[in-house]
Amino acid sequence: MITLIWSALVILCLWFIYFFVRDVWKHRTDLGSASWVTTGIIGFVVNFFDVLGIGAFAPQTALLKFTRQTPDRLIPGTMNVANTIPVLIQALIFIRIIEVDPFTLVCMITTATLGAVIGAGFISHLSENRIRMIMSIALLITAGFMFATKMNWIQGQGNEIGLHGWKLIIAAAINFVLGAMMTAGVGLYAPCMAMVFLLGLSPLVAFPIMMGSCAFLMPAASYTFIKSNAYERKAALGMALPSIVAVFIAAFIVKSLPLDTLRWVVIIIVLYTSASMMFSVMRKRSDDHGSSPA
Repeated sequence: MITLIWSALVILCLWFIYFFVRDVWKHRTDLGSASWVTTGIIGFVVNFFDVLGIGAFAPQTALLKFTRQTPDRLIPGTMNVANTIPVLIQALIFIRIIEVDPFTLVCMITTATLGAVIGAGFISHLSENRIRMIMSIALLITAGFMFATKMNWIQGQGNEIGLHGWKLIIAAAINFVLGAMMTAGVGLYAPCMAMVFLLGLSPLVAFPIMMGSCAFLMPAASYTFIKSNAYERKAALGMALPSIVAVFIAAFIVKSLPLDTLRWVVIIIVLYTSASMMFSVMRKRSDDHGSSPA
């Protein structure tokens, strides 16, 4: 079954590359105003550390907002589209090298994908202010999981490679929610890893589960964002290409780094970005209220 999953990922990767490239080529005269250099650096850095366990979406949201590479309302779609191919490559690597129960992996992948399909259709039609609010809350939740992990409140002490019975049902339900939240810009890795730890699985099993879940859900979600024209093409392409190189370097050359200090920096940046987005929401509401007729 693992071989079938791996083969499906290869096919999915090729399909998504075709669909993404076709859309970019169709709009080649109007890709957007993002910087190739800035987005390339962002894509490389966040996906490099994504493989090593930092997570991509939270720091990527912060960097895209700080550098003003895309409007806030397009950030979820841009990140999903940009990171789809790198995450597919991550999944291809880690599903092969880490042992995991195939039935558990299939259940988790399926529910996360269903959540993403439903979530992307909803998120792509929201106003910019609603997306800011959702992302502010999502970033706060992500920072909470990262902080809990840093403080050792969430620890992986299990050694199982699969789930059964009520634990599998709970895990599948949670992954459905996490898949939907991915389309709002909240990374699946941190909460999925926390769930794996709490249910007694081996910490290593978190990698094929979370990467496999994202690898199957992100093409489906990204397809919806592309069809809805809810992403910044130049920023997505600019981040995607260097990210592929970053994944291979992190997975096969570097493998591990002393990341404790960097994780604290990421948590601070994520909290600042969450507060900044919520401030934008409140300011927009204040402006709308002030401009409304008496």
